[in-house]
Amino acid sequence: MAGNNEKELKGNEGIINHDSPYYIHPSGYPRKFHVNDVLTDGNYNDRKEEIQNFLFAKNKIGLVNGSTKKPNEDASDYMAWMRCDAIMIKGWRNESLEKEIRMSVKYAPTAHDIWADLKERFGKESAS
Repeated sequence: MAGNNEKELKGNEGIINHDSPYYIHPSGYPRKFHVNDVLTDGNYNDRKEEIQNFLFAKNKIGLVNGSTKKPNEDASDYMAWMRCDAIMIKGWRNESLEKEIRMSVKYAPTAHDIWADLKERFGKESAS
């Protein structure tokens, strides 16, 4: 999705396309993250699924899995990407991670970096 042109970002009437991952619904403010429990070092696999489902439903999963790439600074969709990454995904992080974990990823530059760090730290499957 990197480097989308204005036509892809906006519909015929200049309004951001609701199917765009850059679209932020009025109910999608940062403190509105619907997961049952915060992610801790003991529940990563369960919370990962719940968080992914939530982000998929909000059309924001590409920001954490890396499929919605960060556009160049001169691209027309750069600010839209930055807004979604900084406000929505990082804001949702504050509601979905235990404080100690949240503090450890506080300075990650993108939501994708946060997700990759969490996967590396907690995503190891135990052999039974």
